[in-house]
Amino acid sequence: MAELAFWPLLLALLGAVIGSFVATLVIRWPQGRSVVRGRSRCDGCDRVLGARDLVPLVSAALARGTCRRCGAAIDPLHWRVEAIAVVIGLAAGVAVPGPVGLAGAVFGWLLLALAALDVTDFWLPDALTLTLALVGLASGALGIDPPLADRLIGGATGFGALWLIATAYRVTRGVEGMGGGDPKLFGAIGLWLGWRMLPVVLFLAALTGLAIVAVGMVRGRSARLDDRAPFGALLAVAAYPAWLFLLGSGA
Repeated sequence: MAELAFWPLLLALLGAVIGSFVATLVIRWPQGRSVVRGRSRCDGCDRVLGARDLVPLVSAALARGTCRRCGAAIDPLHWRVEAIAVVIGLAAGVAVPGPVGLAGAVFGWLLLALAALDVTDFWLPDALTLTLALVGLASGALGIDPPLADRLIGGATGFGALWLIATAYRVTRGVEGMGGGDPKLFGAIGLWLGWRMLPVVLFLAALTGLAIVAVGMVRGRSARLDDRAPFGALLAVAAYPAWLFLLGSGA
């Protein structure tokens, strides 16, 4: 019983810390700034932030989302990413307590970083996608379900399916309809989930996208077929619940 409570709490706390790093990565990396070097500073007054300003979620809540010195608003991306990372860790610890849950949480945190970068900058860095793929292969080699053979088929199928769709769209329409990072991301997801779950992920991603469009139309926002959409983020959002179901149902 103690172990069942230990793992959700541990992964939630770890998620808060990793979420803080992910938020920093999402903000700094597209700007060409170092993610690991340089002290955190207020964007308003450039004051170096101390330890009391950098406690994930707690500092933002106590300061009401503003700098204690100048009162400038702190980018809400920080606490939002941190909160999502906490939920990812908590869900993994509840679904599959133990080292397998830790592996799943890592999967979710990497997906979070990719999704956030796709939403904010329409960018799926190859280095981050490759990390996701390699960690997926490593977890399969360690014996975590699904079997490594299923993962390898999933990686090839995921990449190949979206690459063919993107190529067919470009040939028939004469324009790019999908970013080059999307097939790579779907292939990396396949290396985690195996080939059997890929149709579920694709369906959930499409359903989520349609729901977002529908909400936008209800709020009076027009939508066109050539509007850009962060499809990679939709794939990431769909992949983590699919993993929870896959491992949780077998636990």
